[in-house]
Amino acid sequence: MCGFIGMMTAVNTNYKTTFNCKQSIEAGFIVAFRGGAVLGFVLVGFGLLNLILLLIIYWNLYLPDNPSTNDYLKMLETIAGYGLGGSTVALFGRVGGGIYTKAADVGADLVGKFEQGLDEDSPDNPGTIADNVGDNVGDIAGMGSDLFGSFAEATCAALVVSGTSAEIVSSGALFFPLFLSASGIIVSFFTTFFATNFMSIANAERVGIVIKYQLIISTLLMTPVLYFVTAVGLPYEFHVGNEPDIKTVKYYYCFICAACGLWSGLTIGLFTEYYTSYGDINKDEDNPVRELVKQCESGAAMNLISGLALGFVSTGVPAICIAITIYVSYYLAGMYGIALAALGMLSTLCIGLTIDGYGPISDNAGGLAEMSNIGPEVRKFTDALDAAGNTTAAIGKGFAIGSAALVSLALFGAFVTRAKVIFKGFYS
Repeated sequence: MCGFIGMMTAVNTNYKTTFNCKQSIEAGFIVAFRGGAVLGFVLVGFGLLNLILLLIIYWNLYLPDNPSTNDYLKMLETIAGYGLGGSTVALFGRVGGGIYTKAADVGADLVGKFEQGLDEDSPDNPGTIADNVGDNVGDIAGMGSDLFGSFAEATCAALVVSGTSAEIVSSGALFFPLFLSASGIIVSFFTTFFATNFMSIANAERVGIVIKYQLIISTLLMTPVLYFVTAVGLPYEFHVGNEPDIKTVKYYYCFICAACGLWSGLTIGLFTEYYTSYGDINKDEDNPVRELVKQCESGAAMNLISGLALGFVSTGVPAICIAITIYVSYYLAGMYGIALAALGMLSTLCIGLTIDGYGPISDNAGGLAEMSNIGPEVRKFTDALDAAGNTTAAIGKGFAIGSAALVSLALFGAFVTRAKVIFKGFYS
């Protein structure tokens, strides 16, 4: 449902963005950004709603009148299937959609540019239609289903691990992971107002700046909210895990775990933006993308080698951030801390998906401008939006990969905790 709604919204927003670019670049940006926001809020909203409904149903089906901690744990075990279902759809949406997207994009360029000498998105190239459809399939439905699976799995892992704590169960803090995700929706809702109501898009350079500020603002707003949620939603001290590896956790330990994931997500997004942004076109500055452009002067070989090297280098800081997050979270709160770190990174998922959905919408707006011969001025605006959109799509992939690393470990932690597997000499 999320992928379908996102694709239908993107298709309807494509031509509206093109039309509004006849007025100004700011008008086109606002429409494209709000179209991406539909994907973000629908996905997280549906994910949270389905979990709440499942918990209500399972609560009445599986729990006796006087449930014990073990009864709660068995009930929460059944919730894990929800994440598995999301991952199953994500497998086809992300992998299948991604392969189709790249095949259509490269195929259209090979036929249009190299064989026929046509312009980008030329109406004389039938492959342009496949390219535009592919952007929606891969970057809207595919990315949406991927992060939907990550969101569902991280929440399920946190619920399963928290079921081992008698203090959490008895204090009513069992649904804290849902509380955390719900607060992220509210923070993201206020964050979007900064992009469409308080920040101006006077020129092409402002597009990338406004999108980057969305990441920063959402993280800054979410940090105190995280502390409030953990202080209100968790007992002051509780125990998680199994004998003899039981962790004594205070509520502010959980805040630190979630904040590490949140700020790691911001760091990954900013470094992704740095390695993929074209920078200020009015300034003669050196950044990775412009350095790569200079390598193209020496031929395709140097372009390929330098591009691969740049891609490998760009993974260094994100890998370090994820490693630090995992170490700190496990040290403070065990496997529950790692699950909360994954939820912390995904707490601003609405904004992450908004800026990711903005990319293919603005890309297809440029294609529609070219195919309808609407004029070079409109194409200039759509190209500026598209250039920033390529960066935003990369930011979304960074979030997906970073959260997937934490989520996979959180799921493994949920299995280890439930199976009562003991790590002997972990710190030795």
